[in-house]
Amino acid sequence: MATTIKSSDLDFNTIKANLKSYFAQQTEFADYDFEASGLSNILDVLAYNTHINGLTANFALNEAFLNTAQLRSSVLSHAANLGYYPRSNTCSQAVVTVTANTSDTITGSATLPRFSSFTSTIDDVTYTFSTISETSALNDGSGGFTFKNPDGTSSIVIKEGVQKTKTFLVGNQSDNAVYVIPDTNVDTSTLVVRVFDNVNSQSFTEFADIRNAVNITPTSKVYIVREAPNGFYELIFSEGNVLGQAPIAGNQIIATYLSTKGATANNASSFTAANSISIGGTTYNLTVAKVSNSAGGADKESLDSIKLNAPTAFAAQQRMVTAEDYKTLIIGKYNNVLDDVIAWGGQDNIPATFGNVYVSLKFKTAIASNIQQETKDSIKSNFAANLSVMSIDTVFVDPTETHMEVNVKFDFDPDLSGDTVNSTQILIKNKVGEFFTANLGLFGRTFRRSALLTELDALSPAILNSSATVNLQRRISAPTDFQFNVSAPASVEFPARLALPDDELHIISSSIFTFNGVLARLRNKLSSTTLEIVDVNTSGILNENAGSYDRLNGTVRLDDTFNISAHEGAFIKISATPDNQSTIKPLRSHVLLYDKDTSLSSGTIDTQNTLAVITT
Repeated sequence: MATTIKSSDLDFNTIKANLKSYFAQQTEFADYDFEASGLSNILDVLAYNTHINGLTANFALNEAFLNTAQLRSSVLSHAANLGYYPRSNTCSQAVVTVTANTSDTITGSATLPRFSSFTSTIDDVTYTFSTISETSALNDGSGGFTFKNPDGTSSIVIKEGVQKTKTFLVGNQSDNAVYVIPDTNVDTSTLVVRVFDNVNSQSFTEFADIRNAVNITPTSKVYIVREAPNGFYELIFSEGNVLGQAPIAGNQIIATYLSTKGATANNASSFTAANSISIGGTTYNLTVAKVSNSAGGADKESLDSIKLNAPTAFAAQQRMVTAEDYKTLIIGKYNNVLDDVIAWGGQDNIPATFGNVYVSLKFKTAIASNIQQETKDSIKSNFAANLSVMSIDTVFVDPTETHMEVNVKFDFDPDLSGDTVNSTQILIKNKVGEFFTANLGLFGRTFRRSALLTELDALSPAILNSSATVNLQRRISAPTDFQFNVSAPASVEFPARLALPDDELHIISSSIFTFNGVLARLRNKLSSTTLEIVDVNTSGILNENAGSYDRLNGTVRLDDTFNISAHEGAFIKISATPDNQSTIKPLRSHVLLYDKDTSLSSGTIDTQNTLAVITT
């Protein structure tokens, strides 16, 4: 049978072997020594040429589809075809207060201009931060000038980046001219595009990013900014009447933006004003006080993120109708400060509230509270008010963090590995933490015990088997989280049904707190859903009816008698045993996390002849 040369064979040696086999089956080359002849060189050339052509075709075909493309230029092109423009570098931002101390005889006001500079040092590297809007200050009566935002607040947002400007002169060219900003570190959210009538004109029209525009007409002043294949950024104006009105010949375009270092500027904690300020003709130094460390800085959107977000953004079609639309549009614009977003309709809420869409935002670590509120306000004004269905209100719900206490037990045979039971216990606890980091910690992530145990059993051949029990844990800070001294009881919600009362084990328990001057803890009565408060040292009952738990709804109710004056640590931990130990599937705003401090790992040495239990 004749040899078939497969077009899918890309390996050089395989191609050459196939060619030799093909020729060997031809009568003209019977008993021919291919390696000892000049024909071998010809076969090398043919195989090499076929190899290169095959690889080139394979690469080209991969680059033709978004999910298989590897080159950033290809991914950007596919995303643009879907109307998705990936996130640029994003400025890290901090919150500060800025004051100037003068004499009380000075009157009038002071202005802190936009792009006023501040410096901070992280690991011996100096970063420049800038204000993003103009602020002003008045004499407080004692010579102090505290700069405030237009809404009267004194917390000023500063962003890491150096102000840069690029000027273009519009010539006699087509409407779809492209203006290149030769900077790979542009934060496009800080870009301000002004179009002047000519180079000598002082009057200008500020154009808006098309992504922030709602209604576009032939006279709309909008632009598109997108990443070019070389990493620079392109400004694009009207293509006919599709994108509004373009600048005309003779106009001058001035683009101002912040060039940022992205994520490396996070965690700055001390700031110094780079410039002084003039008040009443006298120059004064500025005093800067930190409100929050810098956070939220991010590098350009990764290829994996673009591949995930571009199709979903296209499906949303720039409107907020379904819960998935809310998630897609919000995470696409604010992923520099958000780890995750979830949304659900009022009909799926508990209790059901028609006419509302509920949104929960999981912010990145160290994002200041005022920046969180600013993000929520921006979502309402930029998205919900313009893109959602009329009469539908957006309601923000804070994430509900539920920690899990995992107690792992395993049988261990030291003869099967060089590991010790103590080192394996540490290894297991670390692996549980890694499991939660990789699989949980975001909205909609389900805990599956079988998946965890599979990974634990694979850690060492000495682990003969493993098992795990889990408890759910909520953390509260009294009296911040609850108003205890009111007639209406407070409740703690868990993301699962709770276990039936037991006659030996307490389903509900808590960490230690001070109750009426006594160290105490909360627990349920054995064989009962009623909660009691007991003395930690004597186990004496201090309050026999401090509340109850509802196992079907997964709630713990605390009565107004739950009056506490102090507690160990930053919060009280309330733990509950779930009814289903195998699967915990949180809904809506619940997020599952791992509590390493209260989790245990214990090994039983099993060598057939000896049994010993060691716990850490």
